[in-house]
Amino acid sequence: MFTHIKTSKINKHVVTELSRKLNLGTENIISRIALAYSVSKGRRFSVLDIKDSQGKEYSKNVLFGNNYPFYLALICTYYGIHKTDRDIPKYFKIHIDDGLELINQEMLDNPNLNGFDYIIDKVEAGLKEFG
Repeated sequence: MFTHIKTSKINKHVVTELSRKLNLGTENIISRIALAYSVSKGRRFSVLDIKDSQGKEYSKNVLFGNNYPFYLALICTYYGIHKTDRDIPKYFKIHIDDGLELINQEMLDNPNLNGFDYIIDKVEAGLKEFG
């Protein structure tokens, strides 16, 4: 289906900066978080919303590791599409770019946040929605 995904040109720098600032590990970690965060916001996109692909490149294996089936299920369930839909890589890319932009803006608005505090805040907010 696909082997690589590239962020937008603008997000190439964002991935590096967020990875450094949040200190959560390798750059693929922040992109995984960005994907899930974007979906959690309830924003649905059209494949026409896709941005340029001149940024950070990830192989499918590096980006998702052994968890690809879970990310695939997330996108398929969210958009009501089958796992063989040809637009799945576009939805991954769109949500990664969107999530990176959302996280970056939050970090710019709260420059004293560290990675641990940021993740804990998001987990707590998510748990409150279930409560």
